[in-house]
Amino acid sequence: MLAPTASVSTSSVVRDFLVACRPMQWQKNLLLFAAFIFSARAAWVWDDPSTWWPLLVSAFAGFWLFNAIASGEYLLNDAVDVERDRLHPRKRLRPVASGRLPLPTAYVGGALLVLGGVAGAFVLEVDFGAVAAGYAALTAAYSLWLKRLVIVDVVVIASGFALRAVAGAVVIGVPISPWLFVCTTLGALFIAVAKRRQELVLMAGDAGAHRGVLGEYTLEVLDQMSSVSASATIVAYTLYVVSAENLPPDHSMLLTLPFVLYGVFRYRLIAEQQPEKNADELISRDVPLLISVVLFGLTALAVLAAAG
Repeated sequence: MLAPTASVSTSSVVRDFLVACRPMQWQKNLLLFAAFIFSARAAWVWDDPSTWWPLLVSAFAGFWLFNAIASGEYLLNDAVDVERDRLHPRKRLRPVASGRLPLPTAYVGGALLVLGGVAGAFVLEVDFGAVAAGYAALTAAYSLWLKRLVIVDVVVIASGFALRAVAGAVVIGVPISPWLFVCTTLGALFIAVAKRRQELVLMAGDAGAHRGVLGEYTLEVLDQMSSVSASATIVAYTLYVVSAENLPPDHSMLLTLPFVLYGVFRYRLIAEQQPEKNADELISRDVPLLISVVLFGLTALAVLAAAG
């Protein structure tokens, strides 16, 4: 009778470990493919698979290595923040905060995933390994200290997204577009500010107890920061698609701008309407937003393909 119990217990721990790795958050690492997509015509051509297949394989490898690093950081962050998370209406249900996943398992598993992911990144490409190590270090610094500094916290989150975009360029050996860096940073800043606003609304008077930095924000300030970052994102993307040398000279990439506009405005709307949902839930479960993302991708690919 003991064997089945042990088996169930082991399977539960494995399941909770996988949940704590937050696979839904892996969609953030799709940014590693941005450099590949926007390097069309400059680094590869559609009708010659030998030019793009090796790059695509490297991008996929980099994507999974960043997934490992990110999951490891989530486990370590949950272990460090276990007491604070137990004060949050949703985070208290996470495997570590709820006690279903033992703290030692979270610490050891998280460390192994981070170290393994960084080591694999160095094996894949030395420069890519350096970026991955920088991302891991920045994320660890955020979990331990930087998330407690007002404004610095959202800037660091945005920087993490920017490093993903940089990693995508480095892993396939293409120049890092300053426009891609700027657009990614500003877009991520917009999402990070929206997240802080959601937390402030959701936690109400207990916001400071859960995350000390929330006590220094106000809804008015966050709304202003959201408006500035959203406007800057749209302007930066517009300038990118009309000035980047590797994009079609007829400015046909402007056809993707309506989807960017809709996506930014739609995200702000649903983030305010549903403060209890994380960014990954908002993006992956909102059908209109998903449609705009798909249409953006298809339009961008069609424009690049037509340009040859």
